[in-house]
Amino acid sequence: MQKRLVTILQSASALGAMSYGVMFTVLDDYRDQYGISESKLGLIVASGFIAGFLSNVFLAPIADKGFARRLVMLGLVTQILGCLVMAFGSSFLVLFLGRFLTGIGGGAADPALRRIIILDNPQEMGSNLGRIVSAGVAGFALGPVIAAVTVEPLGLASPFLIVGGCLAVVFLLLSKVNVNEADEHTAPSQRFAFDLLKMRAILGVIVIGLALYIMIGTFDSIWSVMMDDISAPDWVASVGITVFALPMIFLAPVGGRLTQKHGPFRASITGLSIAAVFMTLYGTLSSPYIMLFVGVLHGVVDGLTITGGSAALALVAPPHRLASAQGVYNGLLTLSGGLAAGVAGATYDRIGQSTYVVCTAVMLFCIATGALLARPHLSIRGSDVQA
Repeated sequence: MQKRLVTILQSASALGAMSYGVMFTVLDDYRDQYGISESKLGLIVASGFIAGFLSNVFLAPIADKGFARRLVMLGLVTQILGCLVMAFGSSFLVLFLGRFLTGIGGGAADPALRRIIILDNPQEMGSNLGRIVSAGVAGFALGPVIAAVTVEPLGLASPFLIVGGCLAVVFLLLSKVNVNEADEHTAPSQRFAFDLLKMRAILGVIVIGLALYIMIGTFDSIWSVMMDDISAPDWVASVGITVFALPMIFLAPVGGRLTQKHGPFRASITGLSIAAVFMTLYGTLSSPYIMLFVGVLHGVVDGLTITGGSAALALVAPPHRLASAQGVYNGLLTLSGGLAAGVAGATYDRIGQSTYVVCTAVMLFCIATGALLARPHLSIRGSDVQA
């Protein structure tokens, strides 16, 4: 049953990310067919991140009260509705609503499914969290492929209908399995998760995690622009994003096992410190091909260490509030990534490629501050998670 459950939750994570990959690919179609301006398209994209932040923070605690599976299922239904709205919408407000719904659904489902994954098999927590990460990255990568092969022959609605249909299948499969739920007598009474930020260890995990999402927001927002400015071929800009993400698909489960063996704090701090060096290289090198090679190394390091934050949180958070902790972690990090993308764009207009060096400094500050906050727990390792 354990392998089947992990596969179902992997599928839920992959399809949620796939809906974003599809939407990201067809933005130009919305502009050309429906006359939606670039600024409004940006708002449609942003609405999903805002919705994800809200549901991660405010809905995730419900999973700790004995409703983890039902919250995942509610998230799947909301994502299905969002896909249907995105499929048949043709105006800014309708598409904004569709993207908002998919963001709400994904933000509700992710902390709950992570709680299920952690408690279902604590001894394999790291590996299973890695599988969730790899599934999400793979889903996002497949989204543009599905859009590319279906939109022209079948219409703009087709990829969203395909994703929505697959989400419906996952919903039915999840409804037939049992999961380890909290007992109503021991469930936490707190309605929200902000009080967890008073715990130095949890705050330390989050501050270290900020370095990851600040890095991602900076990299994604200015990579293609920088490639254009240094006269790189178009394919280098596209491949750069791919080679950054591709290793995570294959290495995240392996990295999860290494993280659990050697310690999640050590993995996160080591991986992000090396990544900070790579970010400095992006800010100082002039050859796009050398940068592309650095991107390959960067993706490998991230693939091996990216599960560290979630695993560390599972070890230091109160056992009865795992979903709440994962929710506030995901929410704050997602928000920081969005803010970093906006700041990086504005900074790039002023100092250009050196924006990556500024990002490095911010990353190192976050790593050092988070490590200081969580200092008594930096050597923690294993699967000290209790149901």
